[in-house]
Amino acid sequence: MSVTSLLFRNPRAEPVPFAHRTAIIDIGSNSIRLVVYDGAARLPATLFNEKVMAGLGRSLTETGAIDEAALTMATTALARFASLAREMEADSIRTVATAAVREASNGGQLIAIARSLGLEVELLSGEAEALAAGYGVLSGIPEADGIVGDLGGGSLELVRVVAGTVTDRVSFPLGVLRLGAIREKGKGTLDRTVAELLKRAGWAGRGAGLPFYLVGGSWRALARLDMHLTGYPLPVIHEYPMPAATVTRLQRTIQQLGKSKIRAVPNLSSGRVGTMEDAAALLGVLIKHLGSRGTVASAFGLREGLLYGDLTAEQRREDPLIAAARDEAQRSGRFPEHGDLLDAWIAPLFDDDVDLARLRHAACLLADVGWRANPEFRAERGLEIALHGNWVGIDARGRALLAQALFTSLGGGFESPPPIGQLASLDDLEHAKLWGLAMRLGQRLSGGVAGPLRRSALAAIGEELVLTLEGEDAALYGEAVEKRHRALAGALGLTAAVEI
Repeated sequence: MSVTSLLFRNPRAEPVPFAHRTAIIDIGSNSIRLVVYDGAARLPATLFNEKVMAGLGRSLTETGAIDEAALTMATTALARFASLAREMEADSIRTVATAAVREASNGGQLIAIARSLGLEVELLSGEAEALAAGYGVLSGIPEADGIVGDLGGGSLELVRVVAGTVTDRVSFPLGVLRLGAIREKGKGTLDRTVAELLKRAGWAGRGAGLPFYLVGGSWRALARLDMHLTGYPLPVIHEYPMPAATVTRLQRTIQQLGKSKIRAVPNLSSGRVGTMEDAAALLGVLIKHLGSRGTVASAFGLREGLLYGDLTAEQRREDPLIAAARDEAQRSGRFPEHGDLLDAWIAPLFDDDVDLARLRHAACLLADVGWRANPEFRAERGLEIALHGNWVGIDARGRALLAQALFTSLGGGFESPPPIGQLASLDDLEHAKLWGLAMRLGQRLSGGVAGPLRRSALAAIGEELVLTLEGEDAALYGEAVEKRHRALAGALGLTAAVEI
């Protein structure tokens, strides 16, 4: 049996199918969370997400046990989550526990409570936690090459990810609920403690020149705070970068602002405010001793890593952006096959590299997302879906190009509404407008169905943009199609021509 199968044992005998509803109850040292997923196996949609800040690891340093108040809160949360998951008709309910339950002298009591509620708890080892965190980052950032740091309440996991694989991994007793006690021992104690732990484990300098991927609520809260302070125009935390100097600045800023002002930051969980100063201090020390050049926030972590660990090798190779866009198209589009055909139809016009081609493909898959919206707001609907959709495998520039293509395709014209002009270059956006015009022509010609796209072709030949139609399809070339054909040709610097 492989290491992966040992770490990711699951009662399901078969891999996750493409239409499967899975509930994961994650009993962490700081929070307990229920997330219910549904849809495409490679990137299922989140149907429900709720957490309770139970603080199971809060008293471990002093007593070695979970205190009674935390146990009571955990019992209430688990009862609610078990009931909700069943009401939502989850095909499977997977319950996992991490450092606090693993280390507490009364951890078995909480496991027994869960069992009485019909939940079988998988007690993850530190190595299994680390592997899941690494898989989670690879699920959302397939090209990740660096060190993953998963900061929980009771432990810190470090994982090396490269070339789509998880290699070395290690777990340290540096959870955010333990850091206060370390720092209280005096200035420099945390720095020395981390330096010694990394040295003994052979991890000192392992991140030299590489990004450090942030996993865990306390570190994501730091990224959220920086987004607020800098006026970042896109409220999406996934793949948000922070250079090492920014982390140093945040440490000072948190001390200066104080908790009351930090609590006023929009979309920042109030339950994380009390741990942000310690989390920032640890992050600064880690970056220094690992040698990392900066950080990249990941919205995906342990839970998504558990799902990724269940996938077949073929499913893991799927592009998560394309998988999610196709799933969305099937939910909100008119004709499921249309997006792939539309991309193939317009592709001959563009000499796109691999990265641009996948963004164009995603835009074509999402071409119908505004169809059910009020006609006056279809373009805005496309813009909103592209910018704020739950996509991964795409950065801010990619979202801007996707947004521009959809906005233009859905009738928004050549405008570049805020904030996309702040996220991508003018040349990039002009290119995406051409995608949008080509998509707009293909959709009008075909009416959104497959046949006309399969029987026709669009190509730039000499000084002309030639639309080739079979004889019986000549009637499809009506006034609206001609208008869009001429608009695209003009934008390309060509003359519209039809060949029957």
